[in-house]
Amino acid sequence: MHGTAIIHSVKHERRSERPLSPVGNRKDIPVTGESLTADMDDLGPDSWAATLTPRLAQFAVVARHEHVTRAARQLEMPQPTLSRSLARLEQDLGVALFARHGRTLSLTAAGRTFLAAVERALADVDRAAESVRADADPAAGKVAFGFLHTMGSETVPELLRAFRADHPRVRFQLVQNYGEAMIERLRDGDLDLCLTSPVPDAPDLVARRLDEQKLRLVVPEDHPLAVRRRIRLAEASAELFVTLQPGYGLRRITDALCAEAGFSPKIAFEGEDPETLRGLVAAGLGVGLLPPPAVARPGVVELAVTAPRAVREIGVAWLDGHPDTPPVAAFKRFLLSRRGQLLLHR
Repeated sequence: MHGTAIIHSVKHERRSERPLSPVGNRKDIPVTGESLTADMDDLGPDSWAATLTPRLAQFAVVARHEHVTRAARQLEMPQPTLSRSLARLEQDLGVALFARHGRTLSLTAAGRTFLAAVERALADVDRAAESVRADADPAAGKVAFGFLHTMGSETVPELLRAFRADHPRVRFQLVQNYGEAMIERLRDGDLDLCLTSPVPDAPDLVARRLDEQKLRLVVPEDHPLAVRRRIRLAEASAELFVTLQPGYGLRRITDALCAEAGFSPKIAFEGEDPETLRGLVAAGLGVGLLPPPAVARPGVVELAVTAPRAVREIGVAWLDGHPDTPPVAAFKRFLLSRRGQLLLHR
């Protein structure tokens, strides 16, 4: 058990000897996993956990030494204070944890049962503390980073390569998803930063525009429009469209651009991945308004859209007021420094 960090953390805890809540006023905490989880949601000062937690490391050290004086020396606290703390622990539990033999102690059967659970709990806390400290380490911490699927083949790998040139040990948890899903994960605390489009505008978020990407009308290579190099979007008003599903940022942009061009697109297929849509276009199943591919796709022709201005803005977003760990702050500064240079294909 890695108990050292826990032991040091309690040396200065609860020195005031404040009386604990009487047992009779304490909630009866169920021991089943499901009901315990429910009660931990409204953990209060009269719960078992809040009452006993400050003394658990003290109990574990005394059990290990089987001697109060030696335990008090390790905990750097007065021996009488430790003795009173143990006595109150037993009083609150209503169970004798130790058998006294002069200055030495031995665990009772109840004490051995309690110690096994306490050591597991302290080890879990110790591991959790080490984990969050490791994630916040300036040189080797973790960044939870979300981005659009269309940025996974080139843009994000190039960003990470450039960033890690100066921060070689920073770790990344990468999440690919569509915009609305990433925003929800930001709000849930699962992501530190995300690259998304359109750039979100919400009071609980901070967002910065980084770049923009031209969208092209993609048509099958044997389509009558394939002989063109440029097109006004209104000229495609009679075509069947393949698009991303509702909720995706690119779908919202497509609908808005078509509306600006004076029509509502007739949707033949809805998907989740732009490259799949490009494949549907190659199969002659419709046309699509898509960002440029990382690798040219055979079977399609990509036309520049002259009107309306067909672009999607790419931005970085994070939760307003959420404190950054050093690695997150460093990667955020790096992303902001790439304004206008984010995308390889614009």
